Amino acid sequence: MISGILRYEFLQNTFLSGALIGVIAPLLGVFIVVRRLSLIADALSHVTLSGIAASLLLEKKLGLSGAINPLYMGMAFSVAGSLFIEKLRDVYKHYQELAIPIILSGGIGIGVIFISLADGFNADLFSYLFGSVTAVSRVDVWTIAAISVFVLAVVVLLYKELFLLSFDEEHAKASGIASKAIHFVFIVMVALVIAASMRIVGILLVSSLMTLPVAASMRIAKGFKQAIFLSVAFGEISVIGGLFAAYYLDLAPGGTIVLLAIAILVGAIIYKKAGLKRRFAKG
Repeated sequence: MISGILRYEFLQNTFLSGALIGVIAPLLGVFIVVRRLSLIADALSHVTLSGIAASLLLEKKLGLSGAINPLYMGMAFSVAGSLFIEKLRDVYKHYQELAIPIILSGGIGIGVIFISLADGFNADLFSYLFGSVTAVSRVDVWTIAAISVFVLAVVVLLYKELFLLSFDEEHAKASGIASKAIHFVFIVMVALVIAASMRIVGILLVSSLMTLPVAASMRIAKGFKQAIFLSVAFGEISVIGGLFAAYYLDLAPGGTIVLLAIAILVGAIIYKKAGLKRRFAKG
């Protein structure tokens, strides 16, 4: 496969973008899980599906085949969905979690309507739903690289603020942190990463890449920073290992990546239980 990567541009694009997504998706996933917002990835992924369906509908109805990059339309819808979530969180101050299922339901509804107007599913839409090795272009790679640089820069520069907001939002506000602005930037980053990840993992599975590596790391990590590093490591292993397995076994890359992430999670749980048993045996 190494020779194939060196020879074929589409494989280079897939592995470069996969390596980047394997870092930024679990990185943001740690903050999402700690803040108990795991379902936000599902909500925004369904909104992204609406954007993809809208772009394919426009191409079909206007005869603009290849003129609209679905990635950008998906990003636009995902960011818009993240802004609506923030607005709804302000409306339902005492029931802020309601914002996520509202947007998730809206994303599904709009997506179904666009798909029906486009006369049903086609091969392009299936590749976005479940991921495709051949779907990633060089333009997509540069877009994902730009998003990755943005996400890493924000996390490094605002690490203390994001940490405080994740564990104690009230204390963060009392400390003078611009919580609304930082949360706005954070949720926009999540929207962009979800839209960028759909090429590799697929829209329906992208939330798994933001939560499964984090769930595995939380079983064995001894601190927050260690959880971040382990999440990124598990994410990279899941993506790169999943892509290799999908290539050799001729499987869908998204499903293979998710199954490998689940295997890592099960291994972490078993490792933790084995460690506890050894401690009790010594005691």
